[in-house]
Amino acid sequence: MSHHEIKKPEDITIPPSSFFAKLPMLGGILAVAGLGATLGAMFGEHKARAAFSYLFAFEAVLALGMGALGWLLIDHSVRSGWAVVIRRFIETIAGSLPVFALLWIPIGLIGFHELYPWTHEADAIIMKKRWFLSTGFWYFRAVIYLAVWAGLGWFLYSTSIKQDSLGDKPAERERLVHLIRKVCAGGLFLYGLTLSFGAVDWMMSLSPHWYSTIYGVYFFAASMLAFFAFVTLVSMFAQSSGVLKTAITAEHFHDMGKFVFGYTIFWAYIAFSQFILIWYANLPEETEFYLMRLEGGWEYVSYALPIAHFFVPFLFLISRHVKRNKSVLAIGAVWTLVMHCVDIYWLVMPNYGSHGEGHTPHLEVSYLDFTALIGVFGVFLAVFGFLLNRNKVVAINDPRLPESLAHENY
Repeated sequence: MSHHEIKKPEDITIPPSSFFAKLPMLGGILAVAGLGATLGAMFGEHKARAAFSYLFAFEAVLALGMGALGWLLIDHSVRSGWAVVIRRFIETIAGSLPVFALLWIPIGLIGFHELYPWTHEADAIIMKKRWFLSTGFWYFRAVIYLAVWAGLGWFLYSTSIKQDSLGDKPAERERLVHLIRKVCAGGLFLYGLTLSFGAVDWMMSLSPHWYSTIYGVYFFAASMLAFFAFVTLVSMFAQSSGVLKTAITAEHFHDMGKFVFGYTIFWAYIAFSQFILIWYANLPEETEFYLMRLEGGWEYVSYALPIAHFFVPFLFLISRHVKRNKSVLAIGAVWTLVMHCVDIYWLVMPNYGSHGEGHTPHLEVSYLDFTALIGVFGVFLAVFGFLLNRNKVVAINDPRLPESLAHENY
């Protein structure tokens, strides 16, 4: 830590003319255009295709919020200091999680039967899983997941905002710090449980005969990776919009780059672990997942993912100089987010058209894939921008802020 006097940043509110101030309007436009086209198709003859496109978009964007929530729970539990200067961005992403309860409605109420074959098929395997894959229990679990994520995300966001107004009340600030830490300790358990079962219910059960005990960890890795790439870009845009211009330094971007790099490796490790276990066991009920992704054009995506989502970013981000150069690091973050979308697309879309014996999935990219992604991300962006513009962009009264401002990599 530097030994010179650390002054709190003064550029902590978003200028009205900045790009960040326009995020709610921009997000609203994207939401109306994207969701209008996608939901319109869900009520038409392309209902099934639109439902799969929407689920892909929902999971891809939800991953940003789940990654932010997971990081906050870990960050507070271990009393991390370096990220305090960018934590308000992370809290605002997590604070946007309640809107996903609304975004989930098209999945649960419109596309439910088109997405999940176990709702209208009942062979011997599905019947043995009926205690879990039953409509009432599925909806009940969904409510629990969404409530836990929204509750934790909003608590962490709102409590941090409350801390901003306690400048002359150090005892009250410290009380909030301890309260957050206690909630995060228990929240980590709820987070891990609900994230894993949410991934199983909403994505893995698209293919109800198949199962993987590592599927929840796979989605966790994807979420953390996408989140760190996103918050890296948000921090860069924040500085270009005139806030925290000197508070967020090359040291912080270096650490954000290290986490993008680290979770790239972690994602690859989990993905390979799942593949190799299924490959050497060679059980028909397990190999189904990869077999449907090795035909109909999906084989090209399957072969490209390890290269484009691991080897390319691994070699690109391994250099210290790349992680300390904002312009170059931005390229790596954008690439990571694009590959994240491809990864979630690869998880969801092969199930479209594959239901029923002898059916072969075919890779057919639709305009609905893009409108759904634009629409869901637009809603998220509007809420994120609205919350960010309401408050200071840094937790100004956090007791660990001086540590974060003086942070250095050694």
